[in-house]
Amino acid sequence: MTFLLKRLAAITLLSACAIFARAEADGAWLNKVPAKEHDKANPYRNQAEAQIAGGRIFAEHCAQCHGKQAQGDKKHPSLHSDRVQQQATEGDLHWLLVNGYMSRGMPSWSKLGNPQIWQVITYIKSLH
Repeated sequence: MTFLLKRLAAITLLSACAIFARAEADGAWLNKVPAKEHDKANPYRNQAEAQIAGGRIFAEHCAQCHGKQAQGDKKHPSLHSDRVQQQATEGDLHWLLVNGYMSRGMPSWSKLGNPQIWQVITYIKSLH
């Protein structure tokens, strides 16, 4: 009986962890973005040159995890998703790129600098 209870407890714990991990992967980071950051506007929005520059930066720094076409894989989200393209504002993405989300494997890219971060965001938002 004790073995069965321990096994049931282990299965329950693993299930809870899987549910938590799925929730985090599904955009729980959006809840962490301060309102002030959420409303930030991209100074490079819809600028073709910024989109091209952002694509180059993406290829150099982001494609290794998110894929050459930003399609993602089992461990890294697609940047074509509704969460990224529709739900997340440019300010949300800026906050994520500056701060990272290491518990989910997303490093901070603050070393790139604001112009480059906004260019990457311009590229990402052009993928829809």
